[in-house]
Amino acid sequence: MTSDRSTAAAWTPNTDRACCRVSCRISELVLKCRDPELLARFWCEVLDFIELDREEEGCIEISPREGFGGPQPTIFLIRNDEPKNGHARLHIDVNPTDRDQDAELERLLAAGAKLIDIGQPAEASWHVLADPEGNEFCLLKRRLDPL
Repeated sequence: MTSDRSTAAAWTPNTDRACCRVSCRISELVLKCRDPELLARFWCEVLDFIELDREEEGCIEISPREGFGGPQPTIFLIRNDEPKNGHARLHIDVNPTDRDQDAELERLLAAGAKLIDIGQPAEASWHVLADPEGNEFCLLKRRLDPL
């Protein structure tokens, strides 16, 4: 696993298994939210995704342009009127692909993200932001090649 952040302990795969065998991968992320329309627009802008599907119960699936099953997971935005309570136990990290971190930060803020402080160190190489409903995500420094 490559990350902008250092970890206290590295995960070591079970070496008894056959080399390079993969049993599953992340195909979808699910985000409960009050306004799926708003968050679909926001995350489509941030990730250059498109709306893939819409269900009658206030559920919108967004995806990379190639659709479901590609190298990136789709995101299901599911209507839920319960208030967000506390920090999410899982959040999304994003990396810039076609500009440096400062330029990408400006783009994300213009799209509706807000800088937030969750206790990250002042010298952190990443920025902690919130989407329009307050869901935390991080903008990492390392620039990745576009897919």
